Amino acid sequence: MSGLIIAIPSKGRLKEQVEGWLADAGLKLEVTGGARGYLASLKGVPGAQVRLLSAADIAEALNAGEVHLGVTGEDLLREQGEDLDSRVLLLRALGFGRADLVTAVPKSWLDVESMADLEEVAHDFLARTGRRMRVATKYLAQTRSFFARHGIADYRIAESGGATEGAPAAGSAELVVDITTTGATLQANGLKVLADGVMLKSQAQLAASLRATWDAAALASAERLLRIVEARAAALSSATLTWPARSDAAEAALVDQLVAAGGSRRPHGVLVDSTQVAEASLALAAAGLGPVTVARPDFVFDVNSAAMLALRAQLF
Repeated sequence: MSGLIIAIPSKGRLKEQVEGWLADAGLKLEVTGGARGYLASLKGVPGAQVRLLSAADIAEALNAGEVHLGVTGEDLLREQGEDLDSRVLLLRALGFGRADLVTAVPKSWLDVESMADLEEVAHDFLARTGRRMRVATKYLAQTRSFFARHGIADYRIAESGGATEGAPAAGSAELVVDITTTGATLQANGLKVLADGVMLKSQAQLAASLRATWDAAALASAERLLRIVEARAAALSSATLTWPARSDAAEAALVDQLVAAGGSRRPHGVLVDSTQVAEASLALAAAGLGPVTVARPDFVFDVNSAAMLALRAQLF
């Protein structure tokens, strides 16, 4: 495998969000073969090959080492089995594609509000009917792991190939493990989420395969990409405060305080977290420094890339 191979979703809302995230960082996706093409290049990361795959296929490709980097849901990555962290490194949570993987039971089960209640019901169901309770889901690995942690053994999985939330009403399962964003679809199908039944609060992740063959070219391209997206993320949460320099001890002491609180020095100013803008500006004004001008940077490039350091630590 020569050069960096990146996989991104080929369709749907997640594809749009990933393209928007890349474009916001100045990394334009250029699809080969028109809108229906399945290969692309990434402007700003020369030499990188982009493959457009389904979100599920991206998770499998990362797990197998067929691509170097990929963007997909954490729920799909976690479904690749135990010890995922030895095969795939989660580099950056992207803040979109949010959904919860949950255990949901019929609303008519009035006395079932927790996983402990479910364990009792499962045991009673087996004793009463001679059958194990059926759990409809596409998430086999995570269901087994989560149920085992809660001591639930009296069940069997009814693997879902369609609309999982409709399984109890259709009589093909007693409860479900499914992904949800608002819970509205579950409620519409007469289901409720157990109080401690949230398995995973998932979102889109930029992830790296630890099984891929990482040559010098792939590493160099990955570092370029990671530095750019990190710099853009840092800029979105930062602001630069500047003011006419007074160059006295009081000004120096106040700048020292802002730096100690997490800011960093800039010529005639300081870079602070965007949540600290008002407090820092008011402190400067109270010290007689001003007028204070607030500017939003486009990118903030650090000396090191935290994600790249983490990746190198795993690979070497």
